[in-house]
Amino acid sequence: METIILAVVIAVVVLGALGGLIVGTRRRKSLPPPPPKAPDITAPPAEPHVGEEAETPRDEPRRTIEEVDLPGGPPVAVEEPPVPTVEAPEIEIPEPTAGRLVRLRTRLSRSQNALGKGLLTLLSREHLDDDTWEEIEDTLLTADVGVQPTQELVEGLRERVKVLGTRTPEELRGLLREELLKLVGTDVDRTVKTEPADRKPGIVMVVGVNGTGKTTTTGKLARVLVADGRTVVLGAADTFRAAAADQLQTWGERVGAYTVRGPEGGDPASVAFDSVKEGKEMGVDVVLIDTAGRLHTKTGLMDELGKVKRVVEKHAPLDEVLLVLDATTGQNGLVQARVFAEVVDITGIVLTKLDGTAKGGIVVAVQRELGVPVKLIGLGEGADDLAPFEPEAFVDALIGD
Repeated sequence: METIILAVVIAVVVLGALGGLIVGTRRRKSLPPPPPKAPDITAPPAEPHVGEEAETPRDEPRRTIEEVDLPGGPPVAVEEPPVPTVEAPEIEIPEPTAGRLVRLRTRLSRSQNALGKGLLTLLSREHLDDDTWEEIEDTLLTADVGVQPTQELVEGLRERVKVLGTRTPEELRGLLREELLKLVGTDVDRTVKTEPADRKPGIVMVVGVNGTGKTTTTGKLARVLVADGRTVVLGAADTFRAAAADQLQTWGERVGAYTVRGPEGGDPASVAFDSVKEGKEMGVDVVLIDTAGRLHTKTGLMDELGKVKRVVEKHAPLDEVLLVLDATTGQNGLVQARVFAEVVDITGIVLTKLDGTAKGGIVVAVQRELGVPVKLIGLGEGADDLAPFEPEAFVDALIGD
């Protein structure tokens, strides 16, 4: 019995020892290894922050540049750069208009007297037969005089040559001069109407196709008026052509004329209306309105030109409507003239580039076509090359000395 009890005790002890050994082994296997020690890392310097992340600056003593001692001399004074000043354009004094065409006669005769010399040469022939008179007709037609005026001139010359009999060069020249003056017309009022008796200012509207020199002519006309002692306001109603308003304003600034302008592509009738309004308020003598160049084949655009005229006349009637034509276009200029005359009442013609063509007969043709006189002619690119048309000086330039 004691032996059995002893065996049981030994078995219990052995089992307890084995159980403890197994538990200890499992615990040793489940424990993770300790983490390695982290190395010491030096952080990089902090970058400056901006905006909301910026730190509040610390108050530190600061010195101005004047307080810093610089080696080798006294402190350097810091100067502010000068502010550029915009100088007003210098006002020019245009040449007086009296006798301006006479002064420009040489330039005109340089290209125009081919017509006169050709006619004088033909008339100086010993026998003036039918063939010669046909040559005279061809010469006049080539110079764009027109069919009806040419027939009138040739008939007058034939009659007077028959009566005169012998013909000296001086007699022929005088004869041709008289007949040409009849065609051009000496009894027509060619004054540009800018001084209405009952009000101020006078209102002048300038019309024409782009490329004829319309805006330039408006600027030159302002110079002519200023030279005669008038004050002028310019209306830049050509709002469709790029830089047209700038071009006109430059012309105005040169003679001290104020320019009314609107936004590019804006309503030209509105600009024209404001121009007359400004002219009244400023008390100037003349308002010149430069209109947009119209393609005379476009009905809608021509109707718009009529609208400009109607809007301006809400202030006062127009005193002048000047049609600008390029003398070098010849008969095509007559087509333009007809269409413009249907839209607005043309009162006068300005022929530009007359020094660049030998077809001086366009003066006669366009007057006959419209029934209105040529009042101004352009004889070059210079600022003072626009002259009042004088029939005697023009004919003298045609036939030469």
